Amino acid sequence: MGTAPESVPFLKGHGTENDFVIIPDSDGRLALGPEDVARLCDRRAGIGGDGLLRVVRSAAEPAAGALADEAEWFMDYRNADGSVAEMCGNGLRVFARYLRHAGLAGDERVPVATRAGLRWAAFGERADQITVTMGRARLPAGAAASVTVTVPGHTWPAHQVDMGNPHAVAFVTDLADAGALREAPTVAPAEAYPRGTNVEFVVDRGERHVALRVHERGSGETRSCGTGACAVMVASARRDGHDPAADGRPVDYTVDVPGGRLLITEAPDGTVTMTGPAVIVAEGTLAPGLLPPTRRSDAR
Repeated sequence: MGTAPESVPFLKGHGTENDFVIIPDSDGRLALGPEDVARLCDRRAGIGGDGLLRVVRSAAEPAAGALADEAEWFMDYRNADGSVAEMCGNGLRVFARYLRHAGLAGDERVPVATRAGLRWAAFGERADQITVTMGRARLPAGAAASVTVTVPGHTWPAHQVDMGNPHAVAFVTDLADAGALREAPTVAPAEAYPRGTNVEFVVDRGERHVALRVHERGSGETRSCGTGACAVMVASARRDGHDPAADGRPVDYTVDVPGGRLLITEAPDGTVTMTGPAVIVAEGTLAPGLLPPTRRSDAR
């Protein structure tokens, strides 16, 4: 039997309107199940968000133990339906914004442990702008890279890009052709993405300037997806003949999302960085009962 949970603090933040519930849990005492996360992310019966960020010390979280010597803090990211995700780029910026807001990070760079590995966040001169390292993109070669994306009335070829989490990037004539995106697009062959995928629809806006809509795995259509913007940038660069690893020159793209604008850069060593806003908009305390006592554990 559990005991009634003490007051649990929360914050709400967003990066280009990709919004998150933030739960500080430095010592790893909250065992959040999928139903708890879904309840907190519910926009009518909970706080509301595209996902949840649990802020926990790496040493207190088994999933981050291998990175504890390199990063004090682990970003435990969950989709709005409660499913676990490997990475979230907008979430990473919001996570870093919280660390600074709470006095847990300095004025320059902070390492963050994620399920996709070690990431870094750097604070710029503007308080609301943060640059994060997103790792290297992985693109399957040959026949393994051939996938299609289908929505009612349309099918497009798509590019597989892995940014620590999976993406299918489709270049389209008009973003409206993606439809309402209330349901996940069909991606074939299904075995290309055994755990599902994020799907991006992309149009050109100018030289090294694109815009996207995205259906996020486990969350539906969102106002922005940071890893998706990075995947789109890499797919666009290769389509346009840019490959920093081959030509030794970095390349950057402006990526417009429904919630704002991001700058994505790929370096000659393959490292992708993303710069964009991250804002804390509210903080408070969860009402008793939102987290059942059986979900709280003092044992790790």
